[in-house]
Amino acid sequence: MDKQFFILIGRSGSGKGTQADSLKAYLEKKGASKVIHITTGGAFRKFIEGETHAGKLAKEITNSGGLLPEFLAVWNWSNIFIESIEGNETILLDGAPRRMVEVEAIHSALHFFGYDHATVVYIDVSESWALDKLSSRGREDDASLEDTRKKMEWFNEDVLPVLDHYSRDPLFKYIHVNGEQTVEEVHNEIVAKLEVLN
Repeated sequence: MDKQFFILIGRSGSGKGTQADSLKAYLEKKGASKVIHITTGGAFRKFIEGETHAGKLAKEITNSGGLLPEFLAVWNWSNIFIESIEGNETILLDGAPRRMVEVEAIHSALHFFGYDHATVVYIDVSESWALDKLSSRGREDDASLEDTRKKMEWFNEDVLPVLDHYSRDPLFKYIHVNGEQTVEEVHNEIVAKLEVLN
C-alpha cells in the first residue's frame, strides 16, 4: 500500500484520537507498512508543562479555552513532522489545521514530504455532544463549562472555514462522518467512505 496522509478534524471531544487509533489498525491490516498517528494536542500538553516562558504563556491560553497563536501551531506540528517522517510513512494527523493560515503550511509540508494528496476526515458532532464528552474526560483544560464553550466558539469561527476549504480543494479527498454514533459505527462509516474514494 502506498503511503497516504490523513487529516482528522472535529470538535474537541469528537473522538478524533480514538478514531485515529482505529484507522491506524485498519490501514495496517490492509498492508500499510508504517502508520504514524501524530497528535498535536499531546505534544502541546507536554510543551505547556515545561518551564519555558512560552510554555507558561501557552498554558494560560489553553487552560482558559483559548486558541494558541498560529506560529505555535505550525511550529508544533512541523517539529513533529521533522522528527517523525522518514519517507515511507502513512500519516494520521489529529488536531491540525485549526485555522486557514495553517492550510497553506500543510500544503507545503505535503509537497515537501512527497504526498500527492491528503484525505480529510471530518468527525461531525454537535456542541452539546462535544461538551458532554469534554466534561467527562477530566483534563485541566476542560475544567470549566465557560472554557469548553470557548473551544466550541473557536471551532465555529476558525475550523469550519478550514473544512469548507478542504471540501472544495482538489488536492484533498473529503469525508464527512456522523460522530454521534458508537465508536465502532463511526469507524465503520469512515472505512466505508474511504473504500468508495479508493
